[in-house]
Amino acid sequence: MRLTTKGRYAVTAMLDLAMNAESGPISLADISKRQEISLSYLEQLFARLRRAGLVGSVRGPGGGYLLAMAPNEITVARVIQAVNESVDSTRCGGLSDCQQGDTCLTHHLWCELSEHIHDFLEQVTLGQLAGREEILEIASRQRGRRDDGILASTL
Repeated sequence: MRLTTKGRYAVTAMLDLAMNAESGPISLADISKRQEISLSYLEQLFARLRRAGLVGSVRGPGGGYLLAMAPNEITVARVIQAVNESVDSTRCGGLSDCQQGDTCLTHHLWCELSEHIHDFLEQVTLGQLAGREEILEIASRQRGRRDDGILASTL
């Protein structure tokens, strides 16, 4: 499967955005701190997410990013596609040239697996993920860790 860091980080950042949206626009610096993702990497990802119409930006003091639609309308598959990722289990990238220009013996098996993975991710939304108890607990821990850091830095 070719889901790389780019796709994983995009989904993580979008889920963070969905879970913290009640406080208004979210800065990439805040997402970077909570999720431990490089700020420059997030900037690259969010440029693609904005072009795909998944996020909007607000300039100025208090600015940041907002989801462009409701979390229940944004599927994980759509986020992955927005950053030019694919969920492909074949070695050939689905081109059927896996064995010296020809289709290999297991090509169709890996294509079917890729389709199942894509179908699964197409049915999972950010809203569904944001409502899961284990994810809410993790988000709470991350916010607490950040708040502890702020308190420690002001003492």
